[in-house]
Parts: sequence; structure tokens; C-alpha cells
Amino acid sequence: MDSHYHSFNAYLRKRFGQRAHRISLNAGFNCPNTDESKGRAGCIFCNQKSFAYFTDTYPPIEAQIRDSIGPVKKRFKAKKFIAYFQNSTNTYASPAELKEAYDTIKLFPEIIGLAISTRPDCVDGEKLDLIESYTKDYEVWIEYGVQSIHEASLKKIKRAHTFKKSLEAIENTAKRNIKVGAHIILGLPGESRDDVIQTAKMIASLPISGIKLHAFHVLRDTESEKLFKSGRIKLLKKNEYVSLACDFLEHLNPECVILRIISDAKPHILIAPEWMNRKHQVAGEIEKEFKKRGTKQGAKYEKKSLCIR
Repeated sequence: MDSHYHSFNAYLRKRFGQRAHRISLNAGFNCPNTDESKGRAGCIFCNQKSFAYFTDTYPPIEAQIRDSIGPVKKRFKAKKFIAYFQNSTNTYASPAELKEAYDTIKLFPEIIGLAISTRPDCVDGEKLDLIESYTKDYEVWIEYGVQSIHEASLKKIKRAHTFKKSLEAIENTAKRNIKVGAHIILGLPGESRDDVIQTAKMIASLPISGIKLHAFHVLRDTESEKLFKSGRIKLLKKNEYVSLACDFLEHLNPECVILRIISDAKPHILIAPEWMNRKHQVAGEIEKEFKKRGTKQGAKYEKKSLCIR
């Protein structure tokens, strides 16, 4: 561990002897929460344009990889990469369509990892079998948008799935040779510090290998924008997020990889909080808070499961 928490960079350096850069990809998949299968408007916070390089129009996946790898190789002398299928729901298609998309990474020997972001209600045994097949040659992660363990919160943000569905997906994935990542949002409307700690304790008891922390934030052209501007939701201040993140991490397994300590968004789409995009500053303040407390990730971890690999 290179800090007070188990960072993804530290994990990758130990695993591969060097940093592996993520490249974000858009395979053109849809989402059941926007195509009217489960909903039309999606989650109240979602605007795909806020984080992705390829949004409205996107080239073939092979071109996306080539165009992304080239500049990173030149700037950072990078040699290893992880293909991150990020946009929308990257298991929301037939196994044949998924295989065609994922197989593109085989054209690039410098790609050593496959990461797939998806919803817990969009996987099944056949899809998981397909994804597991890549573990023979790649480091493979599935990242699930869990967000919270509290059903009231999931309804407020209009996730259109239950925490029970997250539990099923996590358990079924962890049975295979696939690393499970979970996205968690801090500062959800109506959630208290105790609610967040309950989420942390539950996550710590599950076979989860990595966590991505997000600050609840407001983006243009989302339902949360209307709620925020009308004063119906409030956002965390930076010091509140720092404190809450430390609270959360203290209850995690110390070996759980922190895939991301704070989310960000494109400045022209982010409405608030502005501090969220000062990622290095926020990370530094989390380190300072841990030092002040005399604690670190896992300081309050209660061992309940041996499932994390």
C-alpha cells in the first residue's frame, strides 16, 4: 500500500511491475433505464457526455483503441493498457454482440486488461461465461453500478434495480475468475453518515475486489439539475466528502482496491460541486484526514468473509 488506502495504481504496479493505463471505450450499447425497457430518462444524475471521449458519434472500437493508445504511449512512454468499456451498459446486448466488441482487444498486444462497466440487472450465466473466457489471457474486471445498499436511495435516484439484484450479480460473478468492482455514491439525497457506514460494512462483507467512490453531483440536462436548482437536493461540501470517504474506507477490507477515490466530470457539463474536479487536491486531503485520525483503510474492518481475492 503506497498511501493510507490501497490505490489502483499501487495494485497495478505490484501486479504488472508498472502502471497500466486505462483507455475508455464506447461500444454503442444502450441502457434498459433509457430505452423504455425499465425507464426512459435514466438515473437522475446521468449524462454520458460528462465523462466519455466518444459520445454522440463514435468510431469503430479498433479506431478508438488506436487513437487512445497512441498519445498515451507518446506522452507517458506507456507499455501496458486496460480496455475499459465505459459508456452506458456494457453487457446489455446478446453474447454474440458482446464477444464481437470485446474481441477487438485481441488486435492489440499491449492490452493486458479488460474492464466492463455495467448494471447488476444486465448479466446472466451465459454472459458471465463469455467474460470469464477472457481471464485466460487478461486481467478482467466487471464494475457494477451498485451506488447504495439502501432501497429508498435507489428509488430516489431512479436506478430501476434493487440492491438484491446487486447481491445476485456480485455473488454470481465472484464464483468465476473475474474481479468484481462496485461503484458507490457518497452524498446521495437523504442519506446520513450512518447510512454510508452501513453500505461500507455490507460491501466489506461481500466478494468485492475493488471500489469506485463517486461524489453525488449535478450535471446539465439531468433530472438532478432541476432538483438542485429548485433547492430540493443539497450536495456535500469538500470537507464533508473527505470525512465521509475516510469513514467509508475505514470499514473496508484493507486489501480491497480503490479503483477511484473521487469522480470527475467535464467542466462545461458539471454544474456542482465545482471542487469535485480538483481530484488531486481531494485525494491529498483524504490522506491528510487519515493522518490526522491516525487511521487508514481497513482500520475498522470486521472480517466476515474470505471471498475477496
